[in-house]
Amino acid sequence: MAFDESVVRKLVTRDLLETLIRIALVLVLAVVCVRIVTPFANLVIWAAILAIALSPMTEALAARLGGHRGMAASIIVISGLLLIGVPTLLLGISFVDHLAGVLDGVRSGALHIEAPSSTVADWPVIGNAVYGTWSEASANLPQFAEDHREALGEWSRRALSGIAGSVVGVLLFLASIAIAGVMLAYSPHADQAFERIFVRFTDPVRGHRLKILSIATVRSVATGVIGVAFIQSLLLGVGFLMAGIPAAGVLALVVFLTGIIQLPALIITLPAIAYLWTGDGSTVSNTVFTVYLFVAGLSDNVLKPLLLGRGVEAPMIIVLLGALGGMITGGLIGLFVGGVVLAVGYQIFMEWVDSGEPVTEEAATDVQTSAEGND
Repeated sequence: MAFDESVVRKLVTRDLLETLIRIALVLVLAVVCVRIVTPFANLVIWAAILAIALSPMTEALAARLGGHRGMAASIIVISGLLLIGVPTLLLGISFVDHLAGVLDGVRSGALHIEAPSSTVADWPVIGNAVYGTWSEASANLPQFAEDHREALGEWSRRALSGIAGSVVGVLLFLASIAIAGVMLAYSPHADQAFERIFVRFTDPVRGHRLKILSIATVRSVATGVIGVAFIQSLLLGVGFLMAGIPAAGVLALVVFLTGIIQLPALIITLPAIAYLWTGDGSTVSNTVFTVYLFVAGLSDNVLKPLLLGRGVEAPMIIVLLGALGGMITGGLIGLFVGGVVLAVGYQIFMEWVDSGEPVTEEAATDVQTSAEGND
């Protein structure tokens, strides 16, 4: 009995204490690591998504260059910065200029607001309130700004914060392309590391299958959904910018979101074309920009067959929720990261659900019989 008590005392006082200390140290280390990595999480995740999506292109280019992966990755990074980075930077500047212009117009009173249509008052629930506020602002904006100084001041602070966030987001987007190039140069080692992680959490068979599923989902969503929407918004955004259409960056963002939810971009381009012909531009330039915007608005019909369907398709609602949630929590980079990450999580969860034992007809009959008996 004395021996048993000493064993129990040892387990409680020494072994259990040592175990608790180890768990506490692991938790502290994990929390510290998470806090250190959190500011760079979206940047690194988006760079990894780009690296996974561009890996086949890097492999093909490296084969033509005699197996020099570093050179192939450098060419892809430089091309990406020139073809994607420069237009993105211009559209980001346009977006910031538009927000700053609206803010300055409100402050100086130079901003003119058109009077609302009488149909606005017929909107359900909010119609009367919106019509009254809109009419007051359009009648005398300076007085309206004076009467609502506190609310406009709060809106101004949020607008300035949005401008700063947009600038940082554009710079982070460009930095992610460079980081993706480094990842592409060492992608074989990263591929092995990811498989080891999946295998450690599951087993060799399911771990390999989950790695393949994750890569396929990333490439499918990043290229077939977000990639198509981004390329189309970039083409149209540059067209809006060159045609002198106001808020080109904002319109490009709207085109990007409509592309994610699979709505045609013509719902944005057609009003923009109509606005173009109401200006004082020449007939030749208006015709050229009209053709360009119309063709760019239909470019998804060409891009989707080329990019969509590679890998695993995820529900569009999952991609949209991820993009919107990512934009709210992580800004511009989060807009791209959210859709892909949520789609990968959805596919892994459904793979786990489907990996369970299927319910046979006999088991379902037994459950139903048991339920009827209890009733």
